[in-house]
Amino acid sequence: MTLHLNTLSVDSRDPAALAGFWSQALDWFVLMQSDDQALIAPAQSREELPGAVAVLFLRNEEPKTDKNRWHFDLAPDDQDHEVARLEGLGARRTDVGQHDVTWVVMADPEGNEFCVLHSLPATG
Repeated sequence: MTLHLNTLSVDSRDPAALAGFWSQALDWFVLMQSDDQALIAPAQSREELPGAVAVLFLRNEEPKTDKNRWHFDLAPDDQDHEVARLEGLGARRTDVGQHDVTWVVMADPEGNEFCVLHSLPATG
């Protein structure tokens, strides 16, 4: 038996807007969009990037009320630059009780938390 992770589905009040934010944040492609759902992926087809996982934003009118049970950890080359860029796209810093850590906890425009990890040191 072969099993592959295909899609992460995320409830959203505005799937197109949230897909727009995440496609810009990750430099991914919007592959499909309607009033009720939007799909983003790092490539335009599975053949281009075998094993790629897409993110499907599905309309759900209920507001987010609690801390996420999942979140993205993003690994930048330059943490400060990426945090500022993501803030420019509509993300904001948020506190989930993380205290003094090397990553920055942020929330997307609908309040879904994600982390921007500490930048790796330059090599050479």
